Amino acid sequence: MSSKSGGVARAAGILMVTMILSRILGLVRDQVLTARFGSSHLTDAYLAAFTIPDLLYNLLVGGALSAAFIPVFSSYLARGEEKEAFTVASTAINLVMLLLSLGTVLAMIFTPALMPLVAYKFPAETREITIYLTRIMLPSVLFTALNGLMMGILNSYKHFTAPAVGALWYNVAIILAGWFLAPWLGIAAFPVGVLLGVMANFLWQLPRVKKIGFRYRPVLELRHPGLQKMLWLMLPALLGLAANQINLIINQNLASGLDAGSITALRVANRLMAVPLGVFAFAIGAAVFPTLTSLAAVGKMSEFKNTLLDGLRSVFFITLPAAAGLMALAEPIVRLLFQQGKFSAADTRLTALALFWYCLGLFAQGAVLVVTRAFYALQDTTTPVSVAVVTILINYLLNVSMVERFAAPGLAFGYSVTGIINFLALLYLLRRKTGPLGLSQLVRSWGKGSTAALVMGIAVYFLDQGLVQVVPVSQKGGQLLEVLLTVTSGAALYWLLARLFKMQEAEQVRQLVVRRLNRQRAA
Repeated sequence: MSSKSGGVARAAGILMVTMILSRILGLVRDQVLTARFGSSHLTDAYLAAFTIPDLLYNLLVGGALSAAFIPVFSSYLARGEEKEAFTVASTAINLVMLLLSLGTVLAMIFTPALMPLVAYKFPAETREITIYLTRIMLPSVLFTALNGLMMGILNSYKHFTAPAVGALWYNVAIILAGWFLAPWLGIAAFPVGVLLGVMANFLWQLPRVKKIGFRYRPVLELRHPGLQKMLWLMLPALLGLAANQINLIINQNLASGLDAGSITALRVANRLMAVPLGVFAFAIGAAVFPTLTSLAAVGKMSEFKNTLLDGLRSVFFITLPAAAGLMALAEPIVRLLFQQGKFSAADTRLTALALFWYCLGLFAQGAVLVVTRAFYALQDTTTPVSVAVVTILINYLLNVSMVERFAAPGLAFGYSVTGIINFLALLYLLRRKTGPLGLSQLVRSWGKGSTAALVMGIAVYFLDQGLVQVVPVSQKGGQLLEVLLTVTSGAALYWLLARLFKMQEAEQVRQLVVRRLNRQRAA
């Protein structure tokens, strides 16, 4: 193995590990919150206040800034125009500092006017708490944007570890602040943790940016072609990434008129659902994107379609059993992870029910990550954004009709249905753009995966019903044993069924494991 490919493999391994750790820390963060304050009006207020910083973190650090900044900055570096690259980066940093500093001051003054955007049905007491917590967190927005730009600079120089570890510090700071400061600050400890977390991320990355030789300049060249290109690229990426977040905010607004704790139940359930989505589906989408881009660039559309179908089948192979397992074991998993402190058995049941309905559309949420990248590879950013805007409207109309009858679980169901509509619409439009995709093969793969996942889900559900008769699930040790036995049994059963159904994805996974073991033996 060459040193270059070895370095890429090491970087990929580090990124995967940090991504998994980030998801784990996110769950721990929610555990600390619910253990301290249960599922109550206080946690609802904090999560509503957290909406704006969390939205900007996901949009800026999570994608839009990097998606727009890295191609522009890297193109200057590739041409040996490092001075111009630094000018663009410095201008972007200065523009962000000016705009977001002004925006933060205005937002802190007019915070009460922002409340209808995040939770317009809160009672007066919860609304005042939300305003207070929002004002504590608003300065974090500036550091969030700066962290996104520094990540873009480091990634352009092929430095991936520092930004990935910086994201871990963000969650660690919230966990530590929530655990140690809550006895003195109450629920305000968590917004303080958010602010400390983004600052810790910034202070972690800053010396690494200096070390690679980046030279900051106090310039503001708004007419620089690099900056204008970056802004042009950033707009569609922002709109596309924002759609999913906006759907969650719509659900949160509708849930603000429900019983206290409904927002917390929805947020915790959504984050549990997002674990397999973020770790596996996102990784698959990122893996196929470069190949799709290169194949589209040289016009090899047959190979392009095959690569797309391979990516979608892989997503189905992972997300279908993950969804079935989470649906069958929703209550045991939520009980194990969150039922402690002030998080009651009633909170567990409500969160588990929301998780059940969120998982209905898990496969579609994962598939959208792949199909969207196929459009981007074809240099079409308009279609995904247009579909996203339409699905926002569908999500709102659907959930308005669901919330009165079914409360929080109805909102989770509407979110899943919207995700399925989004996926099917994108797939239909992609077929119109590229011609036949071989969807019959994809449907067969989905059918086999769904059947295997359904059988597995039913089996582990009844296995769990038997285990609760003999395992002391009132204790954490018994809860852990219950989940480990059912999850392990479910995974083994799904694998056997996949082999029985002769699913190509199972053979690909087996070959991948064999190749990895052979390389380790050779090493």
